[in-house]
Amino acid sequence: MSFVGIIANPESGKDIRRLVAYGSVFNNQEKVHIVRRVLLGLSALGVRQICYMPDYRGIVEGALADIRIPSKVFPISLSLNGNQEDSRRACRIMEEQGVRCIITLGGDGTNRAVVKGGVSVPILPISTGTNNVFPYMIEGTVAGLAAGLMAMDLVTLDEGTFRSTKLEVMRNGEVADLALVDAVVYDDLFVGSRAIWEMHKVSQIFLNRADPTSIGISSIGGLIEPITPEEPRGLLLELGGDSVYVTAPIAPGLIKKVFVKSTRTLHLDEYVEISFKPSVLALDGEREIEIESGQHVGIRIVKKGPLIVDVPRVMSVATKKGILRNAR
Repeated sequence: MSFVGIIANPESGKDIRRLVAYGSVFNNQEKVHIVRRVLLGLSALGVRQICYMPDYRGIVEGALADIRIPSKVFPISLSLNGNQEDSRRACRIMEEQGVRCIITLGGDGTNRAVVKGGVSVPILPISTGTNNVFPYMIEGTVAGLAAGLMAMDLVTLDEGTFRSTKLEVMRNGEVADLALVDAVVYDDLFVGSRAIWEMHKVSQIFLNRADPTSIGISSIGGLIEPITPEEPRGLLLELGGDSVYVTAPIAPGLIKKVFVKSTRTLHLDEYVEISFKPSVLALDGEREIEIESGQHVGIRIVKKGPLIVDVPRVMSVATKKGILRNAR
């Protein structure tokens, strides 16, 4: 059965980096337009059922207002908390109901919440947040077509997806949290405003992907040693010193000289203890965990990350198979 889920975060694209940097506000009306095009793409492929996470802004309902499609579109049963827990619980419910693919609209934080929900079906992340490294900047219509091809098994998992790595936060030998892009050790005692922009307070950066064309912490590693999300390795940067630096875009319009004392490759399943304590650990751009002196907290990179729809590959395979081509 062709069945797709949609998780659209109404709060993505509105954090403090609009004040400390030059990021634009990604309003919910634009998300409505994107979802509308996603729905049209899914329907054009013949996807029969589409469920979605309800939200207090009515994003999917707004998208449905001006279109008529044959697909059955309905909300999942979910009591809203108004935080990332909604996305985490939504993906679990969708998978239990049998979706073949989940489309997310949000930034790195939104997708981190979805992955924390333990999703095992492929996800297709559309960028609508701030420092977006994990999700794609992609047109909604094409995203809908690609998700439809996957959900209908016209393109197989082997043909159209890849398994990303992820970073696991270990506390006293147990997995305490995860990151999809970066884990940053920050010189502070409290979580506070969450976002990171004061680079002189950063002591260590753990990366499982590093792209010189991205915005945010990942760009620092990308300017030193690029790493793709499916590569079985990571990168650890120790910041400081006064000799070697990179000029990196750490937030929209915010370009800093970041001094790097040392770099080293992180191998799969290798555990590295966080050496700077007390501190705060930021995950995918947001401060999350307070680390006290005497606590044993570290990071390891593992291969068992989320299954990601590779949109260019999906469309290329569909073209080679002639799925979207017909002749009278």
